[in-house]
Amino acid sequence: MTDHAATSTPAVGLEAKVLTVSDGVVAGTREDRSGAALVSVLERAGFAVTEHRVVADGRQSVGEALVEMSEGFLGVIVSTGGTGFGPRDLTPEGTRVILDRDAPGLAEAMRAVNPLGRLSRSVAGTRGTALILNAPGSPSGAVECLEAVLDVIPHAIRLMDGD
Repeated sequence: MTDHAATSTPAVGLEAKVLTVSDGVVAGTREDRSGAALVSVLERAGFAVTEHRVVADGRQSVGEALVEMSEGFLGVIVSTGGTGFGPRDLTPEGTRVILDRDAPGLAEAMRAVNPLGRLSRSVAGTRGTALILNAPGSPSGAVECLEAVLDVIPHAIRLMDGD
């Protein structure tokens, strides 16, 4: 890519959605701090956050939510939670089965920002014209991972839109 300016174009006019994956948040025993943190980062970057949804952990719940959220959507969907080694951490499995195309460079860049990233099983890819990114469930980890790729997301979305 020779046009570096295209990778740092502001996100003004672009849309985003956030999916929090957490049994505790669904049950009301845990506050959704990571989802709220992602919404804040996206809005500060100029994205219009049009949906913030919460689902329980699990392959099926994640896959179904991402299919619904991506239907007819041009933008980025960032999930938070379920990317570790816990028995209910199945976000990558639920994401992988609904993706049209993988974006391994984005997932690799997200993992590279922190030594604990090596423990992340996050995936990234596209479904239709939605770019889907898995982020960890901790607020700081979710923000770090999103910020690692935030500069290229507007360009990726514009490419998916045919620019």
